[in-house]
Parts: sequence; C-alpha cells; structure tokens
Amino acid sequence: MEAFLVSTGLVALAEMGDKTQLLSLVLAARFRRPCPIIVAILIATLANHALAGLLGASINAWIGEAMMRWILGLSFLAMAAWTLIPDKLDEADATSARFGVFGTTLIAFFIAEMGDKTQVATVALAAQYASLIAVVAGTTLGMLLANAPVVLFGDRITRAVPMRTVHMIAAAIFALLGVLALFGIG
Repeated sequence: MEAFLVSTGLVALAEMGDKTQLLSLVLAARFRRPCPIIVAILIATLANHALAGLLGASINAWIGEAMMRWILGLSFLAMAAWTLIPDKLDEADATSARFGVFGTTLIAFFIAEMGDKTQVATVALAAQYASLIAVVAGTTLGMLLANAPVVLFGDRITRAVPMRTVHMIAAAIFALLGVLALFGIG
C-alpha cells in the first residue's frame, strides 16, 4: 500500500505544470471531447509506466542493494532539482489530428511521457518498491489526478493553482525520498 500511495502522491505533484499536463490542456482546448482524451491518457500512461516500471524492477535485480541505494538516493535528489524547472510544451509533442481525438491523444501523450520526469520517477519507484503493480497503478492514478481535471476544467484550474508552490512541495518530497534512500531508511 505504501508503494501505491507514495507513487500516486509523488507523480500527481510532479505532474503539476509538466509538459504532459500542458499537452492535456492543449488537447482539451483543441478537441473539446474530454472522455476520449482521458481514456487515451489512461492507456498511454499505463503502457508507458508499465515499461518504465519493468525497467526499474530489472535494474533493481541487476544491481546490488548497496549500489542501488546510492543510485536511488541520487536519482531522487536529481528529480527534486528537475521538478523545480518548469516545463514548456514542445511543438514536436503535438501530433496531427488525422488519428482522431483518441489516437492523437494516445500517441502524443505516450511520446511526450518518454524521458519525462514522471517516467523517470516511475523507474526509480519501481526500483525502490517490490510491488511493480502498486507502483504502476499509483503513478498512473497520479497522472490521472493531475491531468483529468485539466482536461475537464481547463485553464480555470491552471490559473487557480500556484504552480511554484506545487513544484516546491514535489521537490521536497523527492529530496526527502533521496535522503531516506541514501541512509537506507524506508
């Protein structure tokens, strides 16, 4: 349960102001069809984070416990710093609408998540926790908690949420996880 809750909370916070959240806003404004957009985000995130989780679990199996502790600790500290850097939506992240609302969202979201901080966090979380399913379910729920309201309510939410504060909280959580991993706690 800890893996699920930590994964959900961490990714939900890290996703605030992220390029995939901006992509969600662009897709919602462009298509104005929230249901297929949210379902496509769910499927793209499940696929992307399942692959990231498998990589994290494999890394944990290949590397000894002491080395893994250092890698995780330093990775979480790097994620804390990365979280403080605001994302911008690249034009390359948007694809044409020739695939329809669902297909365009699925492709764009999957590609935009590649190498994104929430995907990297999924790798690290899967390496830290034994339950791959709990991590992937948690990170996917975290993505939906951050992106579904943006799709449904658009720019009203982004104006009301102080992104800098959310980024600071997410960075602090990543830093805490990094320190705990370095000291072998948790």
